[in-house]
Amino acid sequence: MRIVSLLPSATEILFDLGLGDDVVGVTFECNWPPAARSKRIVSTSALPEGLSPGEIDAVVKERMAAGEDLYRLDRGALAEIDPELIVTQDLCAVCAIDVSEVDDAIAYLGCAATVVTLDPMTLDEVIDSVATVGAATGTAERGAEIVASLRARVAALGERIAGAARPTVLVLEWTDPAFTAGHWVPDLVDVAGGESVLSFAGGKSHGVEWSAIREADADVVIVAPCGFGLDGAAELAAGVIARDLLPPAAAVWAIDADAVIVRPGPRVVEGAEAIAAILHPDRCGDPDPALARRVR
Repeated sequence: MRIVSLLPSATEILFDLGLGDDVVGVTFECNWPPAARSKRIVSTSALPEGLSPGEIDAVVKERMAAGEDLYRLDRGALAEIDPELIVTQDLCAVCAIDVSEVDDAIAYLGCAATVVTLDPMTLDEVIDSVATVGAATGTAERGAEIVASLRARVAALGERIAGAARPTVLVLEWTDPAFTAGHWVPDLVDVAGGESVLSFAGGKSHGVEWSAIREADADVVIVAPCGFGLDGAAELAAGVIARDLLPPAAAVWAIDADAVIVRPGPRVVEGAEAIAAILHPDRCGDPDPALARRVR
C-alpha cells in the first residue's frame, strides 16, 4: 500500500503499526521515528524561517485573514507517488494541511486515494486514532495491541499517583501572545495527577491575558510551545520569567512539546508520564532530562 501522511502524529502511528515501508510521502515536520526523514516530503511550510513566536503569530493571522495557505502541498509529488491512502486532519488549520486542500488536490489530479481524517480532541480519542488508522490499513490487530498497551500505561500511571495531592497546573502552548493548551493536554495533566488551570479537556487552545495567568496562581507552569523542542521551550520559559509574567511562586518547567505533548500520537502517553514525574517525583521518579527541564 502506498501511504502519504500529512501529519507527524499519523506518521508515528503508521510506523508503530509496522507500515514504515508503505509510507511514501510525509511532511517537512515528520521527524519521528528517524526513518521518516528518508521519505519524500510532499508538504512544506509557507512561513518564513527564523521568526520569533510573536512574528509567527502575526504572520499566521495575516495569512489567515487574507485566505492564504500556511502550508504548501506538492501536487507534483503527490501525482508521482499516486498514493492509495492519505492520512490528514481537520483539527487545526495552523498545525497542518487542511483536509479541504487535500480533497481539492485529489480531485484536480484525478487521484483515487482513500482519505482518512483524524480529529482527536481528547486523550481517549488520540489513543483511539491508532485503531482508526489500523482499520484503514489492514493492521487492526496490531492497532488493538498498541491501544491496549497505551491504556495499560495510563492505568498504571493512575495507580502510582492514587491518593497524592493534586497541584494546579497551567500548560502554555504559546508565549507571544499567551495561549493555554487545550484539546487532549488537560487530559494529560489529569492522568498525571494535576488539576488543569485555564483550559479544559476537549476544548480548543485559546488566548489568555498574562494578568489572568498570574491571577490563576498555578502551582506549576509547564511551557510546551507547539513546534518547539526542549531547548526552544526552555528559552521561551526563561523569557516569560524574565518579563515577570508568571505566578511568582509557581515552579516553571519546559517540556519537549513536539515529542510528547502537542502531536496527537502514541507518544502523548509518554507526555503524561513526564508530567507525572514533574508533579510527583516521589512516586514517579525524576522526569527524563531529554524531555523536561526545570527552569525555575
